[in-house]
Amino acid sequence: MIRDTLATEISNRTLRPGDKLPTEPELAERFKAGRHSVRRAVEALAKSGKVSIEQGRGTFVEEAPLLTYSIGKRTRLRTNLLPQGCEVSGETLGSGVVKAAHGVANALEVANGTDVVESHRITLANGKPIAFGTSWYPADRFPDFAERREEIGSATETYKSYGIEDYLRRDTEMYARPAKPEEAKTLKQHPDLPVIVVRKVDTDTDGIPISHSKVIWASGRVKFTISGQDDG
Repeated sequence: MIRDTLATEISNRTLRPGDKLPTEPELAERFKAGRHSVRRAVEALAKSGKVSIEQGRGTFVEEAPLLTYSIGKRTRLRTNLLPQGCEVSGETLGSGVVKAAHGVANALEVANGTDVVESHRITLANGKPIAFGTSWYPADRFPDFAERREEIGSATETYKSYGIEDYLRRDTEMYARPAKPEEAKTLKQHPDLPVIVVRKVDTDTDGIPISHSKVIWASGRVKFTISGQDDG
């Protein structure tokens, strides 16, 4: 009853995104229930992604809306999220040139051990982390891709700086699994919520791979749709 009442108040925006929930004693008094029952109800709301529990600060109504991300022939982050009223931002967490391991080399269709640019990034929508992961690019073609991406702010515009005006999604693999502790911490989500792992390969219009990535998405903040349409 406690869980359902609070969930209804969140849905009808009596409790609005960013609002801090009353303390356990206050909720216990309101619902005439024990603090253990209150704690279980709030935990259930956190597991469903409706609230976030921040140690030392309290429990807050989840601020990030459920975003729709469409995967199709042309898949672009900002094209997906900006029309939904999101302020999209990202940050490079680290980058460098490494030797391509077997999986990366296979995806990029290069020999094992070929130099590739490896870039680790986190993506935020309205200041809330929604995804983080690693991308790889052939170093002979994109020697400073990570630095340019950080400066330009858009993968599409960065490709254009190399003379690539258009690119296509060749492969997408998606699956859900339990979040690892460090992943839940990075995404600021409840540790019992799963993550969605997305692996993809993009090519230029000649079909030559230009990037491969593995990205971990917050399942409570993003839903994916698969489109057969040209969504460029």
